[in-house]
Amino acid sequence: MALDGIFLNALYNELKCIIDGRIDKVNQPEKDEVILGIRCSSYSKKLLISSSSSYPRIHFTNITKPNPIQAPMFCMVLRKYLVGGRIIDVHQLGNDRILIIDVENTDEMGFNSIYSIIIEIMGRHSNISLVRQRDNIVMDSIKHITPDINTYRCLYPNTTYVYPPSTDKLNPMSFSYDEFESYIKSHELSFNEKLFSNVFSGVSSLVSKELHGLCLKEISNEWKAYYDVCSAFFSKMKNSSFEFTLYFDDKNNYKDFHCINLQVLKHLNTKSFNTASGLLDTFYYEKDKQDRLNQKSSDLHKLLMNNIERCNKKFAILTHTLEECKEKDKYSLFGELLTANFYSLKVGEKSVKLLNYYIDNGEYVDIPLDSNKTPSENIQYYYKKYNKLKKSEEGAILQLKINQDELDYLNSVLTNVSASENYDDIEEIRRELVESGYIRYKKSSKKNKIKPSRPLHFKSNDGIEIYVGKNNIQNDHLTLKFADKTDTWLHTKNIPGSHVIIKAKAKDIPDNTLTEAAILAAFYSKASNSTKVPVDYTEVRNVKKPAGAKPGMVIYSTNKTLYVDPYDIKLEKI
Repeated sequence: MALDGIFLNALYNELKCIIDGRIDKVNQPEKDEVILGIRCSSYSKKLLISSSSSYPRIHFTNITKPNPIQAPMFCMVLRKYLVGGRIIDVHQLGNDRILIIDVENTDEMGFNSIYSIIIEIMGRHSNISLVRQRDNIVMDSIKHITPDINTYRCLYPNTTYVYPPSTDKLNPMSFSYDEFESYIKSHELSFNEKLFSNVFSGVSSLVSKELHGLCLKEISNEWKAYYDVCSAFFSKMKNSSFEFTLYFDDKNNYKDFHCINLQVLKHLNTKSFNTASGLLDTFYYEKDKQDRLNQKSSDLHKLLMNNIERCNKKFAILTHTLEECKEKDKYSLFGELLTANFYSLKVGEKSVKLLNYYIDNGEYVDIPLDSNKTPSENIQYYYKKYNKLKKSEEGAILQLKINQDELDYLNSVLTNVSASENYDDIEEIRRELVESGYIRYKKSSKKNKIKPSRPLHFKSNDGIEIYVGKNNIQNDHLTLKFADKTDTWLHTKNIPGSHVIIKAKAKDIPDNTLTEAAILAAFYSKASNSTKVPVDYTEVRNVKKPAGAKPGMVIYSTNKTLYVDPYDIKLEKI
């Protein structure tokens, strides 16, 4: 869900602790996201502010993100005017989704100036602006809004800051019954699930639905009864009586969150948090990370899907060729029967019926002939037809094997792209595709080499180390170089996925560790959303890499199979 004004009000109370703190760091790890390092008297905080179209938000965070080598312009402007500055106020505009942080700092002339960081959390219109308070001039915005985009308000350097259009909705933290009844009647609103989001500012459709459900429980269906329900509901907010709750389904997929316990979501599982920031950090981290990784890897995904489609078309063509080649033996038979009866053939015949001496019951075969050819030329035609189909069949069988190997490789890379956890993983897969010839090599002007990422390293509940490859280069390294011959190797059966290594001899591995490793193999595979996934396991000595095989492609023998349900097993990471 979007972060609404009600939740922002709860968050605003939490953010008050940074007042009198000083900003000592400003970073911009993403194009639409900044992190402020704030030093208070007895502690330090990292404040994340995002204007992402999908997940706009503001909250304290404990997550560290890598920063670009060269800081973006907006980051440089924030550093110029904010670093060393003291936060003098934090306030919310009404109950709207606009939060303002006022910072006092010396300007370039040495005089004290007050700058406002205005955070607009409004879906795809979200933005972060730095405004000089004395003249209301925009120093810069993380997203520039020009007159071509919006004629009402422009957001770029040296323009006058204009707030988003205000609304005449009621503030849920301060409203009377007369205002409540008058607003409903003047706007001709009816009692339904959307009523309260239309009446109150900052109230999402989910909270409106919750209020609608509470009102339905009232015996009286008068506006006064609905007003009393709303007053009681919002009084908890005014008294800071918050219940920061995360809602998730049986598969641990995060579905929603709020600062109150919502009955409309009682069918979901819940997890409570002490702070709004802790809740937001947990809820948005995985969602935002995967969304950004998908954007970063979209070109790789498109490249892989195009090549997979090409392989599928090639498979259809080769399969059709093999179907045609099934008739090759018929043409060989025609050639042999014509050769055996050569002296009885006459020029100009359009067909001939000859005894098939390969069949015991003496069946005759009708053989079409070209009347414009001699008997010898007709015989040569059928032998050539047979030889051509035979060679086509041999070539098609070989090409089908090559095509299937390529398809398996592309699907394995696609699985690795989907399982990528950071930008370095994606760049390593990109380098793998360059080495495999799928991406044209471009000489980079950057002299710094990117350090190869490491495989995932877990420790089982029995204390045994387990390694999981994140891409095919890592898979090859794990299986062919890192693992000992007596270690145990696991991989999903006939399904693209990661190589998994248990660093222990097979006889020393407890059943629980073997099951945990099999679950990891299934989870980091194309079958991660399936059930009863077959996972093969064997000693590393039984795993071989064929000559000329693509990265990550191996053959193995003397294996056994486990069937497991994949899930994020939450083992200790090393």
